[in-house]
Amino acid sequence: MNKKVSMIQSAHLANVDYAYASRVPSDMDLLFLAGACPLNKEGEVPYINDYELQAKLCVENMKEVLKESGASLKDVVYTRVLVASQHQSDLVTAWNAIREEFGDHDVPSTLSGVTVLGYTHQLVEIEAIAAVEKRTNDS
Repeated sequence: MNKKVSMIQSAHLANVDYAYASRVPSDMDLLFLAGACPLNKEGEVPYINDYELQAKLCVENMKEVLKESGASLKDVVYTRVLVASQHQSDLVTAWNAIREEFGDHDVPSTLSGVTVLGYTHQLVEIEAIAAVEKRTNDS
């Protein structure tokens, strides 16, 4: 993670496995990622009915976009995880798989259950914002 970005915990709120906020200095560029979907290279959604594997594929796809943008998961300052399910256990399964991929980078996140996502058989989607060093005019 860029040392300029700070993850903000709270001594007055519940101890959770994510930061409550992140502070990004104004001299950084923000990358707004489209929702990372569990699509393979053929544009299909594999792992039908498997929240964990779809969540991990979403993270892999997000990592590829970040890499192409000169960033990594450590540069992510916010995520929104959408899970197509009415069952809290499915949300927790997806969340745990995503948190495992992020490791000790405790990015502020929102986890929501939704009725349906855009692709047939899609169960998980991850929106993200990342912060990176500003590019010079030469880059």
